[in-house]
Amino acid sequence: MFGQVRTHQSPTGATLGWRHEGAAGEPQGILVISHGLAEHSGRYARFAETMAAQGFHVYAHDHRGHGTSCAPDAPPAMFAQREGAAKVVTDLRALRDMAAAAHPGLPVVLFGHSMGGLIALNAAETDPDLYDALAVWNSNFRPGLAGRGGQLLLAIEKMLKGSDVPSPLVTKLTFGAWSTTIADRQTDFDWLSRDESEVARYIEDPHCGFDPTVSLWLDVFAFAFAGARPDRLSRLPSSLPVHLVGGSADPSTLNGEAVRWLGNRMKARGMTNVTIAIHEGMRHETLNEIGREKATEEFAAWCLKAVRGKRHGQ
Repeated sequence: MFGQVRTHQSPTGATLGWRHEGAAGEPQGILVISHGLAEHSGRYARFAETMAAQGFHVYAHDHRGHGTSCAPDAPPAMFAQREGAAKVVTDLRALRDMAAAAHPGLPVVLFGHSMGGLIALNAAETDPDLYDALAVWNSNFRPGLAGRGGQLLLAIEKMLKGSDVPSPLVTKLTFGAWSTTIADRQTDFDWLSRDESEVARYIEDPHCGFDPTVSLWLDVFAFAFAGARPDRLSRLPSSLPVHLVGGSADPSTLNGEAVRWLGNRMKARGMTNVTIAIHEGMRHETLNEIGREKATEEFAAWCLKAVRGKRHGQ
């Protein structure tokens, strides 16, 4: 059951808290979930149950510095004191390998939301032979000059204060700025969803909404700038099924334009199986938004099509 948290040792030294929802009926594939910044895997229970009903074994873990996962070099709100981005990708591979060993022959779909999407694309580029399909939702791989400015501010903060402390300035320029785009907001997190009950659950969750450290922000920006580089996109198989999703009212992705930009960039690199969906009126958390049922239904149909005929060893 997805509500049960188990632990798994990663080669990086992290103890990963992970969850699993078993496939109902004839298994079609494995779905590995990579969650977003300042949240945790437990928030994907509804999604996991829906995808399990479609025949997918669903696995998700808490990234370093998040939720129930822990590591000697990963205090809360930090991936690691050094090489955090690389270690997060290795942790994700450890979860993927564990899932694949438990269900030999099944194709693996990698799904990532927001920061989790940044991680997912970079992970697929690092190990392109390990994933049969890739879904990146609500992620911005085009931080532009504002992103470069953020990196500069973080470098200064690191020099002056260290990397294991929060960065109030960058948090204000990101979470804070996105919040102000919602004219009728009742909370600082209304930019996540129009569904007030979902926003309330996020605010009440002790594992959500924390201020990322300088180190964590630096790793997030590193993922954002690296993932869409032409040399890295060229590592992906041209026929890899890719599913990109955004919301037309998501300030963190420039109202979905950053999602569309990534899809067009992938197509320009010769990728022939890229699907782009920008959902009208949706904010940042598609899976927790009003209208999520339709978005999830479309994703399930895409997943089943993506894994068809890809069972290994047959």
